[in-house]
Order: sequence, then structure tokens, then C-alpha cells
Amino acid sequence: MKLICIGRNYTEHIEELNNERPDEPVVFIKPDSAILPNEQDFYIPEFSDNIHYEVEVLVKIKKVGKHIEEKFAYKYYDEIGLGIDFTARDLQQKLKEKGLPWEKAKGFDGSAVVGRWLPKSDFKNLNDLNFSLFKNEKEVQKGNTKLMLWKIDELVAYVSKFFMLKKGDIIFTGTPAGVGRIEANDYLSGRLEGQELFQINVK
Repeated sequence: MKLICIGRNYTEHIEELNNERPDEPVVFIKPDSAILPNEQDFYIPEFSDNIHYEVEVLVKIKKVGKHIEEKFAYKYYDEIGLGIDFTARDLQQKLKEKGLPWEKAKGFDGSAVVGRWLPKSDFKNLNDLNFSLFKNEKEVQKGNTKLMLWKIDELVAYVSKFFMLKKGDIIFTGTPAGVGRIEANDYLSGRLEGQELFQINVK
């Protein structure tokens, strides 16, 4: 399985990082080794002193698909989740300045938190989901999927043009504004429509 991540999908997040608004979704891949095992703490890696949290709504693909039409995209997933795309912001910036790929800053071991999954049927409208990240019991990120530049079905269709989607693949749909640095001993938790889907201790 693979983790397909979408960057720059919320206007305010684009602005907070002084990035250019894209004309189409920004896509990058994390390897499966990036997934932080359940119940395991996140350890800040030695190669970075500026790891940022980015909370995101997740979609789990349930069957193989390629060149999927947007109107049929809903047939390819049944579960919605919440997770974190940890980013080594200092390393990413250095790589971007040199025009180099930045997988090292995004795909390192443990950089992908995947919380528990919920049936999409639990929600009335996937394009109107409230979600948030709490750091040490204080809300630091808050978003709603209605603010996405590209909605879930659009993303499924778009990425399937380039990558064959397979059962178990996960799409990270982008993060809202409010990203920030983590420190050792931080406690992170994520909520989707009021339900807590993950808790992480930072070491």
C-alpha cells in the first residue's frame, strides 16, 4: 500500500507558508514505512529540530482503480479517518531552495499518523466535516472539508490518473492553517466531528 498526500489544498495554509496557489492538486508520496505503528510514541528525528504537525482528513481506498471518473469516485472508498503528516520543515525548506525533491522531509519513518477509521456512512456530508488537532489539550488546528480547494471525490479521480489505486492505499487530503512546531513531551490528539481518532505522545 502507499500513502498519497495532497499539499496546498486549503487557501489559508498556502498563505501561512507563503506558497503559490496551485492550478491543480500538489501530490507527493510517503512510503508505507512512514506509518507510525499504533500505540507507539513519535520520536523527533535527529536530522531535524523543526518538526511540524499537519492534521488531515484521510480516505482509505477499498478496491483497485485507475482513471476513475469523478462521478464514480465514491465507489472506491468506504472509510474516513484522521491523521498527521509530520514534516521536517527545516529540511524541507533547504531542499526546496535547491530545487530538490523533499521526500526526506515528508516520508521519513514515523512521519504518518493514521488514526482509527469510521464508516463514511456515519457522516451526512463528506464535504462538510469539522476536524481539529489539539496540542497539550489546546486546539491548534481547526478545519472543515468544505474549505478544500479540491474535494475528496475530485482528489480520488485526479490521483488515479497518475497512480493506480489499490486496496488499502490512503489519501491524505491536505491540512488547514495552523501548522506548528512540536517539542518533546507534547501530547497530540485529533478529532473528527467531535470523535477523538488518535492520541500521540512526542518524545
